[in-house]
Amino acid sequence: MRNKVNSLLKRGLKVVGDGMLLNIIQSELRHEISNPRFLGVETGKLGGFKLDWDSPGNRDIVLRRRFDSGEEVVVSALLQQEPIDDADDIAFPRGAVAKVCISKPSLSSVLQFDCRVLETGRGSSDFEIERAFYIRSLCGSSPNGGEFFSTLDPRLQDALKQYLTSKGIREGLTNYILCHLNKKEQEQYVNWLHKLESTVSHSLKP
Repeated sequence: MRNKVNSLLKRGLKVVGDGMLLNIIQSELRHEISNPRFLGVETGKLGGFKLDWDSPGNRDIVLRRRFDSGEEVVVSALLQQEPIDDADDIAFPRGAVAKVCISKPSLSSVLQFDCRVLETGRGSSDFEIERAFYIRSLCGSSPNGGEFFSTLDPRLQDALKQYLTSKGIREGLTNYILCHLNKKEQEQYVNWLHKLESTVSHSLKP
């Protein structure tokens, strides 16, 4: 969305004062409304997760799953800052970053995995673990591990990914994260255009 906003403002600032800015905003708004970007894309499935946090004004979402044993898996995710360079063969212009935290009722410690969620093709996606932490307690303890993940034995890295998969971090969920977050950003951009249109229109009134 940031790139779209910058492009729009650069076009508009060249003609501020002669009413053309409003025309540019309205043209952009009509284009975005008449050409929804994500029709027919794979929306994914929450599986056993529930959408726990999704504020319209924020960029992130939080998903939560609680097992009968009391074990809880919490996933917080948001879009990556930079768009994907070569996005011709994929549906979503941005990947996502996610933190997966796993806690057990009998323990105060938490396992945290920093992951990257990426589209592997239209209708398919995957996740990669970038860092793994052991947090002794949520009450001020410093995380252990993290940067060592890339140096772990590949078999252990694979085992940790399979562990997350067993907790529900599967393609259905990663598809959902990518679709929901990219749609969310698009809706925020359209809402921003509406507000900008209203402001500029009001300022041009005699």
